[in-house]
Amino acid sequence: ALCARLTGEAKYRQMALRHLRFMVALNERPDGLHQHSPVAPDRTAWGRGNGFVALGLALTLSELPKGSAEFADVLALYRKHVAAMAPHQDLQGMWHQVVDEPGSYAELSVTCMMAIAMARGLRNEWIDPTEYASRVNRAWSSVKRRISADGALIDVCTGTGKMKSRQEYLDRPAILGRDDRGGAMALLLAVELAFAEREGRLEIR
Repeated sequence: ALCARLTGEAKYRQMALRHLRFMVALNERPDGLHQHSPVAPDRTAWGRGNGFVALGLALTLSELPKGSAEFADVLALYRKHVAAMAPHQDLQGMWHQVVDEPGSYAELSVTCMMAIAMARGLRNEWIDPTEYASRVNRAWSSVKRRISADGALIDVCTGTGKMKSRQEYLDRPAILGRDDRGGAMALLLAVELAFAEREGRLEIR
């Protein structure tokens, strides 16, 4: 999508949409969540894996002209996934290591990624603020509580390849300390929220 914006060639928009449709057909479950591993028979919805979906769709939308057919199709994919993820946010504002397993640990990177995707949606009026503004604020409050003054983070899932079972995802270690992935997502969230507040799209509490 970025190549399309830079070159003005529609073929790159079409390629982006074709790729997204392929990935959705491969990974989307009937409930709208995305499995991470095609070799796991239980089709586990890994937290950060679903964060990548939401963030990728939001970033793609940002590069597409609003009047294009590709924009309309990607917007539908974005709204469907965000709506599927929303009910799995816990009372503290976090999403979990396995999205639909409340007993798995609350995971920092997926929470940041979902909040970024939702905040970007609020900035661009892709989603309803009455439904999502409070979700972003709850996520931000929880993220801040999980970052120490020296940059240590609480519960970022370690690097994870394609696991063979739901239990293997549940057993993935949670990092306590510094982590490039978790820290980067937290910084991106802070920047996205600063823009959203400056533009009057979101009141940060």
